[in-house]
Amino acid sequence: MKNILLSANIVMLVLLLSACGGRSKTSSVFVPEETIQLRYAENLTLVKGEGYIKARLRNPWDTTKILRTYLLIEKDKEIPQHLPEGIVVHIPLSNALVYTAVHCSLIKELGALPSIGGICELQYIKVPEIQEGCRNGSIVDAGDGMNPNIEKIIDMHPDALMLSPFENSGGHGRVEKLKIPIIECADYMETSPLGRAEWMHFYGLLFGREAQADSIFQKVESNYLKLKDMAFQSTNKPTLISDQKSGSAWYTPGGKSTTGRLYADAGAQYAFASQEVSGSVPLSFETVFEKGQDADFWLIKYNQAKNKTYTELKEDYSPYAKFKAFKERKIYGCNTAYVPFYEDFPFHPDLVLKDLIKIFHPSLFPDYELKYFSKLAE
Repeated sequence: MKNILLSANIVMLVLLLSACGGRSKTSSVFVPEETIQLRYAENLTLVKGEGYIKARLRNPWDTTKILRTYLLIEKDKEIPQHLPEGIVVHIPLSNALVYTAVHCSLIKELGALPSIGGICELQYIKVPEIQEGCRNGSIVDAGDGMNPNIEKIIDMHPDALMLSPFENSGGHGRVEKLKIPIIECADYMETSPLGRAEWMHFYGLLFGREAQADSIFQKVESNYLKLKDMAFQSTNKPTLISDQKSGSAWYTPGGKSTTGRLYADAGAQYAFASQEVSGSVPLSFETVFEKGQDADFWLIKYNQAKNKTYTELKEDYSPYAKFKAFKERKIYGCNTAYVPFYEDFPFHPDLVLKDLIKIFHPSLFPDYELKYFSKLAE
């Protein structure tokens, strides 16, 4: 019995000693951190520590969880001895594989275009330098973003992969096995246009263009808030629906999405503002018609060789003609085959906001010509 008690006491002593002094250096050493202020982004947190910057991405589909945590460390400096948990990314990036046209355009604007070593989805990228780089071989075309060419990725030795995550995607396939930092570009799931645009601070840090990102965002923020205030002063609040049926579903932006907030900031009453999600919501045609048949305006985006007309829209799906906006010819289209809507909107929402205010409140900008949308022709 004494031996048993003695053994138990020894075990307890070992556990106590472990609890008091046996932790790793990372967890036992207090490292002071300074938060980088972000005013609008809800899913991004930036913190400066000693020798690193921590970027924490909240999971937009389950906000109680963290999607990824990155530790940005300058390439020419040693890795700090005491680091919090996270994926180490050596900055500035100099050979990134970028999956999306949106981020290619921003990287160019930041002055870091030479840091793009490879891309996916070339057919959607309108940046002339990238098109030429893929033709002459200086930039790797890794093909389809959903199934990229792994051999080409291995050969280019990228220092990071920049791609957009999706809910319940099951991961990123074979690229996850390459042990290359995967930057989850989840900015599109923010809940406001300025919140999404504010992610340019994170991307500026990745490419060593922090000052450029700060300068761009300050201008975007100032312009956006001025335009929003102008629209707010208008007493007229027209109703609005957007997009079209795709297959059996009509995907509508949620009321808390960047697009839903944009409509509100432009002084319109969006028919599905009550859908409290930051992504898109698949609805039946019947549901959309019930809520939006009397909407004053209808905005659509499409990608095709020729601009869409009322005749073509009716041929696509004859019940479209039952909407008030169709009958009164108040449908505005954006042909993304020629118009850089998807490239501009994420990080320059002020430009798109001005277009919408011109549509909803034309007297506020009598001399302004629409840049992204235009009235459908007959």
